[in-house]
This record gives sequence, C-alpha cells and structure tokens, in this order.
Amino acid sequence: MNKIAYIQCPTGISGDMCLGALVSLGVPVEYLIAKLNGLGIEQEYQLRAELVQRNGQQATKVHVDLLHNHYHHHHDREHSHHHTRHLPEIEGMIIKAGLPSQAEAWSLAVFQQLAVAEGAVHGISPEKVHFHEVGAVDAIVDIVGTCLGLDWLGIASNQEGLPLLYCSAFPTGGGTVRAAHGQMAVPVPAVLKLWEMRGCPVYSNGIDRELVTPTGAAIATTLARDFGSPPAITIKQIGLGAGTINLPIPNILRLWLGESASLQANFSDSEATSSNLETISVLETQIDDLSPQAIGYVFEALFAAGALDVFTQAIGMKKSRSGILLTVICHPENLLSCEAVVFRETTTLGIRRTTQQRAILQREIQQVETEYGKVRVKIAWKGQSPEKVIANVQPEYEDCADLARKHNIPWREIQRLALQRWYLVNA
Repeated sequence: MNKIAYIQCPTGISGDMCLGALVSLGVPVEYLIAKLNGLGIEQEYQLRAELVQRNGQQATKVHVDLLHNHYHHHHDREHSHHHTRHLPEIEGMIIKAGLPSQAEAWSLAVFQQLAVAEGAVHGISPEKVHFHEVGAVDAIVDIVGTCLGLDWLGIASNQEGLPLLYCSAFPTGGGTVRAAHGQMAVPVPAVLKLWEMRGCPVYSNGIDRELVTPTGAAIATTLARDFGSPPAITIKQIGLGAGTINLPIPNILRLWLGESASLQANFSDSEATSSNLETISVLETQIDDLSPQAIGYVFEALFAAGALDVFTQAIGMKKSRSGILLTVICHPENLLSCEAVVFRETTTLGIRRTTQQRAILQREIQQVETEYGKVRVKIAWKGQSPEKVIANVQPEYEDCADLARKHNIPWREIQRLALQRWYLVNA
C-alpha cells in the first residue's frame, strides 16, 4: 500500500505549522533535533513542541526559538559572515549534513524553488538571493525539518522522486505585513510568484492576515503533486499543526495521512508501478438524426481539439430509431474544447461527462530504416529498467501507408519489414 499525505490548510500554511502537524503524527522531536544538528547551526536556535488550544481545539505548536545572544558577538569572526546566507551556502550545509537521501533531495528542491521565486521578484538570479540571518535559520529548520518528517513517515515517492503529497487550495489572506523592505501587501510577492509557478488554486476566506508564508508556500508548491480536493485515500491518521496567532476559525493545518484507496490496492505492487494511472475525461452522447458524412467530420475536428480517442457504436433508440453513441476520451484540460466541437458539429442537446482513471503503459517512438524509407515505431513497456518488459511494438500506420502508396507495395508488407528491422536492431 502506498502512503499518501494531504495538506488541508483552511488558515494557510507556514513552515512551523508543517512541523507541528508532523510531530502530531508521531515524528519524534528528538529525531528532528538529532538530524538537524548535522547542519551546523545548533547554537543558533532551539526546537521544542507543545500542545496548545486554538479556538477550543487542541493542536501541536512547534517553536523554533532563535537564540538571540548569538547575534551580538559581531567581533566573533566565525559568525560575522552569517549575516545573510545565500542559496549556494545553504545547499552546501544541506549536502554536508548527512541527511536521509530523500530528505536531502526534497530540502534542496524546496530551497531551489524558494530562491527562484525570490530571485524573480527582485530581478536577480536564484544564487544571488540572500536569506536574512533570522529568516535563514528559521527557513532552514522549517524546510529541512518538514522534509525529514515526511521521510520519517514513509510517504511514497513518484517516478521523479517527489513525495505523494497533495494540498488543498490556498486562502489568499489580505492586509499588509511588515518586512525587511517596509510594509508589503499580502500575499507577499514571493508567495504570489510560487503560486504562479505552479498555477495554484486560491480563494479568500475573508481573513485579512498573512496566512501563507513564503516558506510554507515553497514547501507546498515544491512537494505537492496536485492542488484542490483530496485524492482517493483511506485515512489512517490526522496530524494537527497550530499556527501562531488566533483567528476567527481555528488556526490549524491538518495533515491527513492515508493509503491509496481500493483503486490501486487491487493491483499487486509490481502491477501498480508497471502501469501509470492517469485521469481522463470521457464525453458521450447519442445521436439519431445526423448524416454519416457529418460524423466523419466530427472525428477530425475532435482530434484537432485534443481528443485522445473517438469512437462510435450503433445503438437502438426510442421510437425504434437506429442511432449512434459517440464517445470521446480526452485529458481533463481539453474537455471544454472537445465538448464545444460536439455541440457545434452535431445535433445533440446534451453531453454526459465522466472522469475516469486509466492505466497506461509507458511508451516512446523510435525510428527504423527499411529499404523503402523511414518508419516510426511505437514501443510500450511495463516496469522500470533494468526489469523493463516490452509489451507492444507497433509501426505507425501513416508512415507504412505513405511508403505503401509511394512504392505500390502492400501495406502489410511495409509493416512486416518495419517490425523485422526493429527486432533485428533490438534483439
């Protein structure tokens, strides 16, 4: 079973709220402290957790207490250059810290994303972004601590090595906030940039405070696979992380820990990984008064609009009319354009839409040289290399048809030659 997590953030997200939710789910504070000690900044802060009330509900608050006495030793040579830390220095600290490999990779990815966003806001390269001395320690502990916690919980990873983490839409917040550069409008520019980079859904919950911090946004936008409604999971445990201030609704980030729902659970693990699941939209409508020639045109228009597949079936309809059932399969982002084509080109008055999941084999196109010319061949496979198993090898129809016409040879012959060439090269 894959462990999956969902962040529900009705009052926004900050790094310490993430830490609180993870500790609430059982990640030991001592474990976080021990691993964070590898970063070499343990004299600059203390980490502690406590149970607090937010509007009558109990949640875990994690404090990153900065040890201010530390900053007054400006004559202390060793620390004078820590006034600001740049991305390369922080990356170096993370790489030297001896963290678990996933926690290290995720932490580097989050800092990179945060630096790209801050850099874009100020018009400088990510390497030049400096994290102010206090903010740097805070951000490092929040980001690395969160990645350590997710790794400790055993959240599964996808092919790119990112965690199976999902996140709700973000509340925008409002008002202004004091920052190093004076007053700033909320959401602060770095948060807006991070939302823009991932195309995040947002809404206003009417609370005019800073609800999403740059660190919280960087964690969510780097590590979450998708935003919006929760994925289909079986819930195992809920972690509650408290924010600092009291708000009209409980200032609590809720981290749902679950397992992938029955859909994937029916497969053995090897099967679940061998075929990737993707979400598709299916449109269907039945038509009983359209010329067969028009149907041919509809097919072409639908493929032009991004349909993955279109097919018809003969059906019997009311008043004993014969008709057809038209079905269109497309990616969700092409649903509206495909629907528009069906309404425009057919006589239908209603189209049903469903969202389904399909298991797809990984595929790629390779090219082979036959004596008559080039043919593209589509290869589909199961599993990851080294145990990659070729499941299907198909020469592209159009390429075979072009060569068959040009050389006046049967289509089947060209197809056979293309397959033969492919197997010769790949045997």
